[in-house]
Amino acid sequence: MISLQGMIERAARLNPNGTSTRYEEGGQRREHSWTELRDRIASLASGLQQFGLSEGDRVGILSLNSDRYYESLFAVPWAGYCVVPLNTRWALPENQYAVSDSGTRVLFFDDAFAGQAEQLLQQVQDLDVAIYMGNGDCPGWATSYEQLIQNHPPIDASSRGGDDMAGIFYTGGTTGFPKGVMQSHRAIWASTVGCLPDFEMTRDSLYLHVAPMFHMADFCASMVTTMCCTTHVFLQSFEPGQVLSTLAQEKISHVLLVPAMIKMVLNHPDASGTDVSALEKIMYGASPMPPATLEQCMAQWPGVGLAQAYGQTELAPVVTTLSSADHLAGGQRLKSAGRPTTVSDVRIVDDEGNDCPLGVSGEVVVRGPHTMIGYWNKPEETAKALQNGWVFTGDAGLFDENGYLYIVDRLKDMVVSGGENVFTTEVEGAVISHDAVQDVAVIGIPHDEWGEAVHAIVILHPGKSITEDQLIAHCRERIAGYKLPKSVTFREQPLPLSGAGKVLKTELRKPYWEGRDRQVN
Repeated sequence: MISLQGMIERAARLNPNGTSTRYEEGGQRREHSWTELRDRIASLASGLQQFGLSEGDRVGILSLNSDRYYESLFAVPWAGYCVVPLNTRWALPENQYAVSDSGTRVLFFDDAFAGQAEQLLQQVQDLDVAIYMGNGDCPGWATSYEQLIQNHPPIDASSRGGDDMAGIFYTGGTTGFPKGVMQSHRAIWASTVGCLPDFEMTRDSLYLHVAPMFHMADFCASMVTTMCCTTHVFLQSFEPGQVLSTLAQEKISHVLLVPAMIKMVLNHPDASGTDVSALEKIMYGASPMPPATLEQCMAQWPGVGLAQAYGQTELAPVVTTLSSADHLAGGQRLKSAGRPTTVSDVRIVDDEGNDCPLGVSGEVVVRGPHTMIGYWNKPEETAKALQNGWVFTGDAGLFDENGYLYIVDRLKDMVVSGGENVFTTEVEGAVISHDAVQDVAVIGIPHDEWGEAVHAIVILHPGKSITEDQLIAHCRERIAGYKLPKSVTFREQPLPLSGAGKVLKTELRKPYWEGRDRQVN
């Protein structure tokens, strides 16, 4: 049966002595073969089973990137449970919601999140155990990751797989609360298979984890690397200079970066002198690529292939890819999101659900073996997004005569900033919770570095006052940093409303997007 744990068993059979993971932190370097990795995962799974969880129970991960994060992603399903990767950029209330909502019973954490993990353990009723996966001394209130592996013999992998739920992946919520996307083993496997041709990895490739591992973009690349039985190299987090030095020193062949990361790497003082001769492919996605950044990358590193992936968490996550050959072809095609992968069936539909003619925009809808099971504990939202097997993406797009998809706008009330989805209702809830605010509308405006920036248009109560900095500081206590308004406009006139009383954000966005050929950046 298709399963995440089966992917590890397969890699250990096909490349038993090959290097699976390589990680260095604080002068300590860890490296494991695929056989060693399989045995560590099997022992960690054995340790997890001592905590009395039932089949399908949820286990969370709140950590920066590391080899242990990767091991945990597979040890959880190996033991028969479901993984919940938590957003490292979220504030405590947001992760507290996700842990409570999912019924997470056990939490992996590292040094960077020890404080948050301890608070979650105290505040979330269902959370029973915290497992310390850092390099220091294990806190007294936690269980040691390495001790679990050392003290428990390997066990056979769980038989769960196929259409069984493998994990819950939280994404922003249109109603102000994050939504847990339920993904099956089969969906994750199918999306991986769809990506293989354009990721172009071999047994000799080295993939660098630098995008956050909780994010579906890096998660997808993790699965492709695993399917190819090749080597994972990890950086805890993104820092342009460290990325450049690692590309050169480790002879990295493949890396996934969001467009904002690519821009910062290319503009770093060391970029022109860095040896990238081993680098074969940069995969990018999670937000649209600014044309200037794409042109700069192709000119500065002409020997490096580029591949774009478009998708969303609900589709595990890839829908279309734009290949290296497409990039070399240049022209109008560089503005596209590519063509559907081998597992993606994509339509463009109008408001009545009818197919739009070529060149005419409508909503992008997708079906295939990589579609989500649904939203955890949200049947009404599942029914809206998943209709007769089709996922309604909330993106407006069109097809050309060659089958290339172009994303032209966003139907969902969402901003994509630096590769992260920001649903504006979440930000509006934080802003309006200040007693000086009478009304607010949050929109996305163009930003050269992040693609889009969160902008708040605020009406204050009569006689009340607050500065932009004070309002942003107020929001910082309630939502993640990347969701904070980067700028605030105060206005006195009422917000424009439709006949149904809905704020016309299209009118509010117009001055910022005037003269652009698409309404997403």
